[in-house]
Amino acid sequence: MIVADARAKAASDNPPAMATAASLSDVFPLGSRLSEHGRLLLGGCDAIELAREFGTPCYVVAEDDLRARARSFMAAAREAGKGELEVVFAAKAFPCTAVLALFAAEGLSCDVASGGELHLALNAGFAPERIVFHGNAKSGAELELALRRRVGLIVVDNFDEIDRLAGLMAEGAEAQQVLVRVTPDVRGQTHEKISTGQADSKFGFAMAQVGEAIARIEATQGLLLMGVHAHIGSQLLGLEPFRREVAELAGLGDFPVWNLGGGLGVRYTEDQPAPPTIEEYVGALLQAARAHGIAGRRLLIEPGRALSANAGVTLYTVESVKQNVSRWVAVDGGMSDNLRPMLYGAVYEAHVADRFGGATECMLVGKHCESGDVIVAGARLADPRPGDVIVTPATGAYGYAMANNYNGVPRPPVLFCADGRARVVVRRESFEELTARDVS
Repeated sequence: MIVADARAKAASDNPPAMATAASLSDVFPLGSRLSEHGRLLLGGCDAIELAREFGTPCYVVAEDDLRARARSFMAAAREAGKGELEVVFAAKAFPCTAVLALFAAEGLSCDVASGGELHLALNAGFAPERIVFHGNAKSGAELELALRRRVGLIVVDNFDEIDRLAGLMAEGAEAQQVLVRVTPDVRGQTHEKISTGQADSKFGFAMAQVGEAIARIEATQGLLLMGVHAHIGSQLLGLEPFRREVAELAGLGDFPVWNLGGGLGVRYTEDQPAPPTIEEYVGALLQAARAHGIAGRRLLIEPGRALSANAGVTLYTVESVKQNVSRWVAVDGGMSDNLRPMLYGAVYEAHVADRFGGATECMLVGKHCESGDVIVAGARLADPRPGDVIVTPATGAYGYAMANNYNGVPRPPVLFCADGRARVVVRRESFEELTARDVS
């Protein structure tokens, strides 16, 4: 583990009112503020010093923010659900050992969607029985690994998977608990590429197929049907779709386990509406469960971005600034470290890390050979210049998860910051590692 002291000189100062955390929106990690010199502090660490010490691009995570959000979910579950609600982190949001280990230590469970994520979760300390294994195209090898490691629940997505599991169950083996994934034909207001609950979806069984799926599972030796699972989409900012989801599922039967999925959205820019609070979200689900007669069972929820997105930021360095029709500000990262804007139009904000409150409208773009490599269109930056450190907040979900090597760019490191100290939890990829797997 690499540790460096990035304590800001101004961290112990009492900044004037105009330079306090009130100057920052809540898209930044909890505890973030500006020093009296206008420099961004993350977990007590100076963002400019982090960039100098560790290089850019880099993912910076406020460790206390992750813990606070985990504890808020757990507290809301205990208070509203009297112990009946289980909080399961969706590993796909931030499949990093340090992040997973933190959530395991805080008492969360974990959902995984591949053999690789299962390996990460086990390595991070999640007990197998606290792991839920998802996926619409699980291979035989992945299912065999899940069975061998005795994961708590396998979510069955399709009839082929039932047949595959039947062929893998050894004679006399302990029964494997499973859930049936259901597509309840409930849509939330979100981008079509992260909507999953509509009738025509690649995930799960249509409502008309659920009865047959249940019958096939119950007839399969070694499989123990525990209940149903549904996930209606991600980045949902209203509660009504979750209530409708519960209503649709409740008519499917009487089961000991109900997995209601995740999808609670977050705020990516200051001008976006605030999402429901954790307490409002948990309360709405439990109220709906009680209204439809499934309270008192084992209820699971699977937050992902709601736990990690606003805990993280990405730091870049400006490489060039030019004026064509637009003002183009190019940084040393882009679609290799944050694919979401290019994949489904995700919107972010950006700031010069020591000059907030910018007025110059810019196209903040990456270094990659694609015209679509635009991180923030219409970013308002304060007189950006080469060498400036740029920060994009709310990148703690799906940035690291989707990082790639386009144009041969090594993947960035992940830093945890707390109490003015920074530690590397994932080191920067090297050029040598880009060829480490080559065999000729």
